[in-house]
Amino acid sequence: MSTESKNPAQEPVKLDKSTELSMRRTGMSFQRTRMSADRTLMSVQRTALSLIGFGFTIFNFFRALKAMPEAKVNMNEHAPRNFGMAMVILGIVLLAMGIWQNVDFLRHLRATREEMREEGLIFGESKFPVSVSQAAAILVLLLGLYAVFMMM
Repeated sequence: MSTESKNPAQEPVKLDKSTELSMRRTGMSFQRTRMSADRTLMSVQRTALSLIGFGFTIFNFFRALKAMPEAKVNMNEHAPRNFGMAMVILGIVLLAMGIWQNVDFLRHLRATREEMREEGLIFGESKFPVSVSQAAAILVLLLGLYAVFMMM
């Protein structure tokens, strides 16, 4: 059984099985590429969350240590806060860059997919769902900003 492909410049064309299979595989490769971009964003998110958490922990540890009367800590008063804030800010910047890169890449991927669909090279039945990774990354970014304000 053959399937028809709609090409805007031409009338519907009958497709043989191998052509249809190739078009479907190409369409699925777009989905795999999108999921790969989400995995890359999750890796960036994991690294950024580690930096943010570690920076905030350093800040709180030395603040608590300084409050202990029996602890004899001999260091610059603002050193732990500055180092902790630097790590949190580094995590925020890393995450913001990762989000921007992901959004830019997915925008380009969607445009390429749409061009191929309009040319009749792939089927365009499935859509790219909303990225849960992007939503989580934005929430972690907000958490990092909250941590910076708490450290000030």
